[in-house]
Amino acid sequence: MKLITVLRLLALFGVIILWKFFPSGKEGQWQELFNGKDLDDWTVKIRTHELGENFGNTFQINDGMMQVRYDGYTQFDQQYGHIFYKQPFSYYLLQVEYRFVGEQCPGGEGWALRNSGAMLHSQDPKTMLKDQDFPISIEAQFLGGNGTDPRSTCNLCTPGTNVVLADTLFTPHCINSASATYHGDQWVQANFIVLGDEEVHHLVGIDTVFSYFQPQIGGGNVSPVNPAVKVDGTSLKSGFISLQSESHPIDFRRVALVDLSPYIGNSKKMREMVEHLLKD
Repeated sequence: MKLITVLRLLALFGVIILWKFFPSGKEGQWQELFNGKDLDDWTVKIRTHELGENFGNTFQINDGMMQVRYDGYTQFDQQYGHIFYKQPFSYYLLQVEYRFVGEQCPGGEGWALRNSGAMLHSQDPKTMLKDQDFPISIEAQFLGGNGTDPRSTCNLCTPGTNVVLADTLFTPHCINSASATYHGDQWVQANFIVLGDEEVHHLVGIDTVFSYFQPQIGGGNVSPVNPAVKVDGTSLKSGFISLQSESHPIDFRRVALVDLSPYIGNSKKMREMVEHLLKD
């Protein structure tokens, strides 16, 4: 489904979709979550380590990129990591540009080869237990090709969550998108239209590759977890955004967001702005 199809769909819900690069800092414009210089606006949480401890310098800045590296590890040992932006969001368009590089860290699981992701509507990292593997969240899974086999990206995984597909609650952990396979170290642009607890769309470039509805807390695939935080059936109306370290090196050169919440219900302005942006 092409972007224009998604926009027509969202117009029915009266939500503004903005799809254009603008200077950051103003309403309806891109906000650069990663400034290319430091991680001051981000918080690291790595399994078996305290909140804020960037074990092994896992998340680092080089050449204007946020990089995930494992030079400080001898074995990965299921030390799954996430780096969280400082504030939560509810209705937004998120853009992440990434590429997989190098070799997997020794001890990384086979499924984690060229595997990372953006966690959407995540729990507050302050509420994660020290040994918790993944935050309760909706995972937009990034996969790189292995050089031979088809391997889609921008898939859906559900650590501690469920979503609705075709009016049915989806309880398995992961499902593939309809994306192409991206082998090697090429850059991939992933875009996510997140509309509170209503609907979420995953796009590669301008092509929608997966959509789902009514994200909510539920299911397994996250442990250990505080039961006071994991209240099954709770709608995910908002949450934090984080990026993963799952044992394979990855670069992020852009993490940017447009806050859509000021435009909820203003379908006229949405249509006018979208028409203008699509002409450029």
